[in-house]
Amino acid sequence: MEIYRGKRLRIEKIPHILPDGTRKERIVVRPGPAVAILPIEGEFCYLIRQYRLPIDAWIYEVPAGTMDEGEKPEETALRELIEETGLSARKIKPRGQIFTTPGYTDEVIYLFEARDLSPSSQFGKDEDEEIELVKLHRTDLTGMIEQGIIQDAKTICLACLCLGQGNLPSE
Repeated sequence: MEIYRGKRLRIEKIPHILPDGTRKERIVVRPGPAVAILPIEGEFCYLIRQYRLPIDAWIYEVPAGTMDEGEKPEETALRELIEETGLSARKIKPRGQIFTTPGYTDEVIYLFEARDLSPSSQFGKDEDEEIELVKLHRTDLTGMIEQGIIQDAKTICLACLCLGQGNLPSE
């Protein structure tokens, strides 16, 4: 049963039978697929600093966004990269996908590494986004993760995948 439908989000109550035969109802949030991109230029990478209302905070994160109907993940990644950073990439490499919180949502985020960057204004920023572009040395990125300054999961995942686990915090 559909509880809510918005432009980019549906919430449903779904009957479910557990392995022991018990019947339950679960709420499932369906935001649709999304992408996240880590733009890398030599020893540097770009993040965005953006205000996020649900946590009432400015956070550092990789550029990201939801896929439009009929769009392929790579197309969304290239569009979102330009919209949020003003940078285009000649090389975009798929880095897998993650499920954000499978306990209550089917959201999947396709991960990408972007290289061979150049300025682009092909797509404009969304009207409702306050975004600041931040250029960081890769060691600054790993240090910010280690210090808890970066707490965004998709950003941490992409840092691990693109910059190598050897560059990330360890005990």
